[in-house]
Amino acid sequence: MLFNSWQFFVFLAVVLALYYSLETLPQNRMLLVASYFFYGWWDWRFTSLLMISTIFDFHISIAINGATDQRRRKLLLLVSILVNFGMLGFFKYFNFFIDSAAHVIQWFGLQPHLPTLRIILPAGISFYTFQTMNYVIDVYKRKMKPTNDFLTYALFVSYFPHLVAGPIIRAEVLLPQLLRKRIVTNEHLNTGGALILIGLFKKVVIADVLSPDVEPVFAAPHAFSSLLLLNGLYYFSLQIYCDFSGYTDIARGVSRLLGIELPENFNQPYLSRNITEFWRRWHISLSTWLRDYLYIPLGGNRRGRARTYLNLFITMLLGGLWHGARWTFVAWGFLHGVYLAAHKFYLELRSPAESARSNWLLNVAKVFVAFHLVALTWIFSGHLISQPRSPISWAFCTGMGGSTCWRSPAPFGSCSSCWRSICPNTSPKATPSSCAGRGSSAALPIPR
Repeated sequence: MLFNSWQFFVFLAVVLALYYSLETLPQNRMLLVASYFFYGWWDWRFTSLLMISTIFDFHISIAINGATDQRRRKLLLLVSILVNFGMLGFFKYFNFFIDSAAHVIQWFGLQPHLPTLRIILPAGISFYTFQTMNYVIDVYKRKMKPTNDFLTYALFVSYFPHLVAGPIIRAEVLLPQLLRKRIVTNEHLNTGGALILIGLFKKVVIADVLSPDVEPVFAAPHAFSSLLLLNGLYYFSLQIYCDFSGYTDIARGVSRLLGIELPENFNQPYLSRNITEFWRRWHISLSTWLRDYLYIPLGGNRRGRARTYLNLFITMLLGGLWHGARWTFVAWGFLHGVYLAAHKFYLELRSPAESARSNWLLNVAKVFVAFHLVALTWIFSGHLISQPRSPISWAFCTGMGGSTCWRSPAPFGSCSSCWRSICPNTSPKATPSSCAGRGSSAALPIPR
């Protein structure tokens, strides 16, 4: 059930009508039923997977909290990690690793005979796995005590506004709100409605409108001039931001109508002056999760320069893989790792005088450079490139930089009907107006 579908707004109207007529405890029970209905709308069979994860982590967190022996506590944490990431790995990465192994075997001239399974990726599994893991880890570190209220914990995991597209909510933020009495004020209604409208505008008016003009450029970059490739990259950068942040705005708005506050997940990331600042503004709930539960446990910046850079690369590579099971996502994470390491190295070398120097023109230049560095990584993000080993990313880069590609193209939008007909088998010498075939204009996928 998509946030921008009429079915969702019928569902939301029913939920709000029931919610406002109930007290806190019945509200939570109703929201839990509604959340499972919302999740099961896509495929009811995967509600059992969500329930298994919920029941398992509810009981293991209580066991961890009650254990006095540190070795037993570590063992229980390890079991939780293996079970949670085992389920995520099987559903999301099994065929990815099997296919990768098959390609390696083929490189040695052998014919692989490896098993493949037709696995359906459960919606939102990446989000709720990270959410339950941060709960268990925080209980293990004694940062919080586990709740004994199973229904409230189950709602914390399955709460429908953020279930399939984030943000990833910490237990310390959401659980207290679910346990206390909630009063919905006019301010909640006004600001919640405004967030929903802003999110719908980003998603429907900007992201979905740009999609048909973006996809042909990524499907056949050799068919376009350098200028059109660059414009396509700008369009995609805007599209992916409006798609993700739009969904988050709708989620925050819907939750605010229920009197529950969700944290901001995107804070004007394209106005960042460097790549480190970008990751403080982009997908904030994911970047802070990776920092607190991966980068810092690996040692962070406490074990010397070389180890710091290694930790950055490991964090960003796994962050890229979290977005999707393709090598293009790994390449995207690798580039961001390079950027972060380079920026950190620069900060270590610059003088105090350089650090203090700042003016509006310099800040504009920094924003310009940071935006284009981020935009370059979107070529490798894999959102529009369906083949893990596809040469399309390289073709896109060489096409943008090729001196023979700067021909006078038709402006964006003037031949969008021709663009939608472009197919991957287009001749390298073709132009947008001369291509034939049938393309796709599907909406940008959200990580699961």
